[in-house]
Amino acid sequence: MWSARDIPRLDGTTALVTGATAGIGLETAMALSAQGAHVVIGARNAARGADTLRALPGRGSVLALELASLQAVRQAASDLHQRFERLDILINNAGLWWQPARRTQDGFESQFGVNHLGHFALTGLLLDMLERSPAGRIVTVSSKGAAAGSVTHLDPRNLDGYRPAKAYNGAKLANLLFAFELQHRLAASDSSTISLAAHPGGARTSLFRDASPGFRIANATIGWLFTQSAQAGALPVLRAATDPRAAGGEYYGPGGPGQFKGAPKPQRAPKGAYDPATRRRLWEMSEVATGVAYPLRAEAAH
Repeated sequence: MWSARDIPRLDGTTALVTGATAGIGLETAMALSAQGAHVVIGARNAARGADTLRALPGRGSVLALELASLQAVRQAASDLHQRFERLDILINNAGLWWQPARRTQDGFESQFGVNHLGHFALTGLLLDMLERSPAGRIVTVSSKGAAAGSVTHLDPRNLDGYRPAKAYNGAKLANLLFAFELQHRLAASDSSTISLAAHPGGARTSLFRDASPGFRIANATIGWLFTQSAQAGALPVLRAATDPRAAGGEYYGPGGPGQFKGAPKPQRAPKGAYDPATRRRLWEMSEVATGVAYPLRAEAAH
């Protein structure tokens, strides 16, 4: 049964965790720091970033990061390049949940823009730093909601008929499609960097703060049956990020019934997340939308 005690020492490594000031991201940052990693706290709020830095048990720093702005993402990537030679672990964790209809600064639907496009751009802009690591890892955090998601006929700028849950589920499916297509392209390019995905199951975090009153009441009364602490919810992410036996393209989630709770184990993602044609279409659309092109082969050289 894998637990935080199984995280190896990470002395000399640098890890960037997006959305590291609360919930799963905070617990992930704390655990990595406790094992000796220099943890870069990706934060859109400077004060909360500073508070998190003070709480870390080990070394760390704060990176101003606003995923709702591609210009801000480019600036954050530039800042990181100036501060560090390499990046060993990138955890794409930050996300929005069930937001009302709104747009990012670049005009994209906010949940898709932040949860997927912001991380797609950030990862591409930091890929050279990850490839300077002897064993770079990229972990993209998805959700059980991905099973109900769809990216078919997706227009990231269209808010017609917008529904918060539908948008969230689609963005979380996009996270998986991205993680698996990225691994495919890294392998085709003979890169030592690997891409994995994880989901926290039913974790009790502040993510539900924007839910309807009815949802919040239900969560407060019976939610304990299907949820676990944020610390436990971070374990699949931490296993994907640090387990020496983890392989590129794997997906980790809680091992209990329904993947709501329990120790982290390799899991099978929703079938649609493995479709090569869908992965390629999303990738190509994401490169156009963000203006970030990855220097990776789509197919292995013969």
